[in-house]
Amino acid sequence: MDVLDRRLVAALQVNPRASWGDIGRAVGEHERTVARRLQRLISDGHLRVTAIHDDLRTGHGRPVHLHVQVRPGSTARVAESLAQRPDTRSVYAVTGAADLACELVAPTREAMHDILTSQVSAIEGVLHTRTQVVLHTFRTVAEWHAPFLTEAEVKELTAVAPCEEPQDQDVLSPLEQEIADLLAEDGRMSFTAIAERLDISVPTARKRVASLLDRRLILPRAEMEPVLLGLEVDAILWLAVRPHGLDRVGTTLAGHPGVRYCAATSGTHSVIVQVTVAHEAELYRFLTAVVGPLDDVTDVDVTLITRAYKRGFLRKSGLLTLEKVP
Repeated sequence: MDVLDRRLVAALQVNPRASWGDIGRAVGEHERTVARRLQRLISDGHLRVTAIHDDLRTGHGRPVHLHVQVRPGSTARVAESLAQRPDTRSVYAVTGAADLACELVAPTREAMHDILTSQVSAIEGVLHTRTQVVLHTFRTVAEWHAPFLTEAEVKELTAVAPCEEPQDQDVLSPLEQEIADLLAEDGRMSFTAIAERLDISVPTARKRVASLLDRRLILPRAEMEPVLLGLEVDAILWLAVRPHGLDRVGTTLAGHPGVRYCAATSGTHSVIVQVTVAHEAELYRFLTAVVGPLDDVTDVDVTLITRAYKRGFLRKSGLLTLEKVP
């Protein structure tokens, strides 16, 4: 991947449903060049365009983060078992006290109890788990893009944000759920294709998709392993934050270009932050210059992701390795 490839991927991450022509105009490249390069990355399996729900607001599920300690020598086996579960959004091997970090979306609060106390603990090799329940999300992975564009380029690609604050709860109708499922399968699916699959009119498909996006119930996402973009340091930070400072800390960190994900959680560490940068020196500067001045942060636990088995419900093991694309 060269500089242009990375810029085009970043542009698609800013607006995963943008036309090739819109991306070309934003970055100053011909539409045919944009289409050829991005379609090659998609067909090779290095780039996927999908969509994720706002789980809490739609009632689609209850996200929880698990710290999993395993028996020595069983990390890969346990990680694969977790990655095979349809309710796990991400599974990482990490440094630190835990061996694995996993985000799991339980369909209901009742199901969460059985999943955590019976199903996960029954996996061969699991010794201990610690659970952090997501209370509020400041930034999702779908809202992050690689830092290869100018502010003007990002602005040109960014859709106009809705004026109204989103509701705490906004349940999908049956038709909206069917559309959301199709977009999760292919985040760039055309209005015509959606209309044909669901036997509705194209204007109806266009209107319903626009409503889902405007209400931020569905977030299109262009996913690529960060290392392929030259971002070789992927870290998860757990912060202990004073309750009165939660919103300020979360909002501040979510606005940093290196932050892929930021959420408030239950537990001893009340904020989780996933940071993706090119080098350890950048992570150090993030800790000292960005996290350090936040007085409400009382403790930081830093872990590094050594391997991704699953991201955004997409399996990585056996599909994509950490070698750079030639």
